[in-house]
Amino acid sequence: MATMSNQNSVIEISKVKKVYTMGTNQVFALRGVDLTVERGELIAVMGTSGSGKSTLMNILGCLDVPTEGSYVLDGTRVDGMSGNALADLRNAKLGFVFQGFNLLPRTSAIDNVELPLLYDRSGRKLDTRRLAAESLGRVGLGDRLDHQPSELSGGQQQRVAIARALVTQPTLLLADEPTGNLDSRTTVEVMALFQELNEQGITVVLVTHEPEVAQYAKRIVDVRDGRIVRDHPVADRRWAADDLRNMDAARALEPDAVLEEAA
Repeated sequence: MATMSNQNSVIEISKVKKVYTMGTNQVFALRGVDLTVERGELIAVMGTSGSGKSTLMNILGCLDVPTEGSYVLDGTRVDGMSGNALADLRNAKLGFVFQGFNLLPRTSAIDNVELPLLYDRSGRKLDTRRLAAESLGRVGLGDRLDHQPSELSGGQQQRVAIARALVTQPTLLLADEPTGNLDSRTTVEVMALFQELNEQGITVVLVTHEPEVAQYAKRIVDVRDGRIVRDHPVADRRWAADDLRNMDAARALEPDAVLEEAA
């Protein structure tokens, strides 16, 4: 069901509440949330465990539906949709990246990336193999098409997961703690990729509990007790590509420092 909305908005949610009934108890996960995400933004959603940020992401990702309130995704009214309609919308509009990568273990990178295209029910005749290879090339893994996850580093596995999220050419990329299983350098590498994709025009919303990761976003949304308590632009935004260069420069100096100490 289409609806009129701000054409530059990818996400418009208004007065969204989510209540879970557990026996005789009601749990208020979201308590009237308003959020607009414009095309081309890179937003970090932050909050402690139980704050409601995961529920918010599930609703944004059409994996759950609000108890009350409205949600417009890229011009389409989402609340009230059937399960099948939501599934089609997810496949057409959304790309997902998870903390645990969620790759099929004994399957090549290109087969993992191709998978969402095989569920395409739009009737388009797609060259799924070529699109999967192009998506892997886009994240710097054009030479790893036939590698299985066990043959890839954690950072490379997350790049495969990002390629899989991009292969359907989504309107919005949703990333749930995408650096949670990565070391500090690989975290910066993955955030450099998100920033690069965002500079190419892809809208990104990511959940993180790490303030240093949020500094790579353009805007931070703080969630607490089911409400957005702060929504603000990042004042001193960091660029991951610059941080990587600084890391490399510092590493290059380390052998010299060791030699000086030995002398």
